[in-house]
Amino acid sequence: MPKTAMLVIDMQNALILEHPYDEKRLIRTVSSMEDICRENDIEVIFIRHEDNTLVKGENGFEIYSQVAPKKGEKIFDKKYNSAFRKTGLLEYLRGKGVTKLIITGMQTDFCVDATIKAAFEYGFDVVVPRGGHTTFDNRYLSGEELYHYYSYEIWNHRYAQVMSIDHIEECL
Repeated sequence: MPKTAMLVIDMQNALILEHPYDEKRLIRTVSSMEDICRENDIEVIFIRHEDNTLVKGENGFEIYSQVAPKKGEKIFDKKYNSAFRKTGLLEYLRGKGVTKLIITGMQTDFCVDATIKAAFEYGFDVVVPRGGHTTFDNRYLSGEELYHYYSYEIWNHRYAQVMSIDHIEECL
């Protein structure tokens, strides 16, 4: 994976405090990916979603404290599921010559899925770390079923490569 990669994190306080599927693994994975990327001079950027439940200025809107940005790291705010829609993210990435994205965060079946598919459509090579996303049970599937379904039936070898952290680190 060339240095033209970036780690994109979409994970806010309000969501993680509602206890999604395998939240502890998510936090460990995202935190490890942050460390690996920072050690390899790969920029880490953050996404915050704003809507009627995630309100700017309220505690739930902020990035989850255990994976919070370091001083100077970029944050993009969004109002749509995709991190690319009307945020300036695409222009920022293209301006930096980024070709590969490592995407992590919440929620698998909404924001993460929309961002992965948009990134693919914009021509980025996308990597999803195993354990690097999660969601909640819905009335049709459990969070665990959604995690596996999107990771291995929808994304892997179609829109992204789902890889272990060790394999991602080897590629850096």
